[in-house]
Amino acid sequence: MRMMVFAARNTKEIIRDALSLIFGIVFPIVLLVLLSAINKGIPEGYGPDLFHIEKLAPGISVFGLSFMSLFSSMLISKDRGSSFVLRLFTSPMKASDFILGYTLPMLPMALIQTAVCYAAALLFGLPLSINLIPAIFVNIPIALVFVALGLLFGTVLSEKAVGGICGALLTNLSAWFSNIWFDTSMVGGAFKTVADILPFSHAVNAARYAAAGEYSMIFPELWWVIAYAVVLTAVAVAVFSHKLNTK
Repeated sequence: MRMMVFAARNTKEIIRDALSLIFGIVFPIVLLVLLSAINKGIPEGYGPDLFHIEKLAPGISVFGLSFMSLFSSMLISKDRGSSFVLRLFTSPMKASDFILGYTLPMLPMALIQTAVCYAAALLFGLPLSINLIPAIFVNIPIALVFVALGLLFGTVLSEKAVGGICGALLTNLSAWFSNIWFDTSMVGGAFKTVADILPFSHAVNAARYAAAGEYSMIFPELWWVIAYAVVLTAVAVAVFSHKLNTK
C-alpha cells in the first residue's frame, strides 16, 4: 500500500515535468521522420534495408526508451538531493518498495511512447497490423532495463553526474550496439561480441520479430533482455538498500 502511494507521488512528479514527457515522445518521431526521408532519397535496391520502415520503426521504438534511464535517474537523484528522501528513509518502506515505486510509473510512459512511435510510423508506410499490439508490449523488458540502469546510477551519482552518464553515454551505447543504424555482423569481431552480450540488439530483434508476426523468434531474443532487467533491478534494490542502511 505504501509503495503504491509512493508510486502515485512519482507519477505526479513525472507528469509535472512536461518537458521530459514531450521530449521522450517527440524525439523518436523526429528520428523516424528524418531517417524515413533519407530512405526515400535512396534509389531502390541501394542502401541498408534497416532503414525500411518495417525494420526502422521497431528499432526507433526501442532506442527512444533509452531516455527512460535519464528520467528515472533524474527523479531519484533529485529526491536524494532534497530532504524528501531523508523523510522517506524514516518510513517502514523497504528498498524494493522504493525501487518499484520509482519503476511502476515509468511503464505506462514507455508504452505510450512506443505506441505513439508506431502510430507515427503508420504515416510513413508501416502496414497496420494486429502484430503491432505485441510489438508494443515486447518493449516492456527493455524499458525495465533502462529504468533499472537509471535508478542504479541515480542512487550512487549526483543529479549533475547522471545527466552525462544516462543522457549521453548510455544513449550512445544503446545506439551503437543496438543493430538499428547498421548490422553489427557487418562490423564483426569484438564489436559484434559486445553487441551480442548487451541487451540492446536483442531487444531490437525481438521488437522486429513481433512487428513482423514471427512470434516463434521473439523469446530466444527476449529472454536475454528479461534476464538483464531482473538482474539490474535486483542490483538497484541492493545498492539502494545499502544506501538506506547507511543513513
